[in-house]
Amino acid sequence: MAASLWRAVMGSSSSSSSGGVDDPAAGGVEFWHGAERAGWLTKQGEYIKTWRRRWFVLKQGRLFWFKDAAVTRGSVPRGIIPVSSCLTVKGAEDVLNRQFAFELSTPAETMYFIADAEKEKEEWINSIGRSIVQHSRSVTDAEVVDYDSRPQPPPQPKKSEASEPSE
Repeated sequence: MAASLWRAVMGSSSSSSSGGVDDPAAGGVEFWHGAERAGWLTKQGEYIKTWRRRWFVLKQGRLFWFKDAAVTRGSVPRGIIPVSSCLTVKGAEDVLNRQFAFELSTPAETMYFIADAEKEKEEWINSIGRSIVQHSRSVTDAEVVDYDSRPQPPPQPKKSEASEPSE
């Protein structure tokens, strides 16, 4: 799941990355302090569909996860999801038949998470959703049309004005 996204961002297997803030996938984000949101979630594995408890950090458009909460500058994320690649985040109790579950979808895959309580689930959904909106590139600068700056044709006289004799 997200590990393949991680590999796509890295361009290689995650085991070969150096990790930490200098890792290109981290995008220079200082994930060890000042998170927009951080906390424990249970995440489903990509290949072996077991559930593992991980420490998640949401900061500057990236969702990092670690084995433990003692995150330092030298910590190596177990994975990173760039939220700009995400389409939706929503509750998934009915899909998984598990309480406090939610899903995060990209064009390629859907990842599942379980929070410890309903309030935490809602807070994660809200935080990730806000980050998706803030970091999405739905319109590029080249696609923006500035109507005020476009050359305007000169105003044409109305037919009634042009045909009326002047006095």
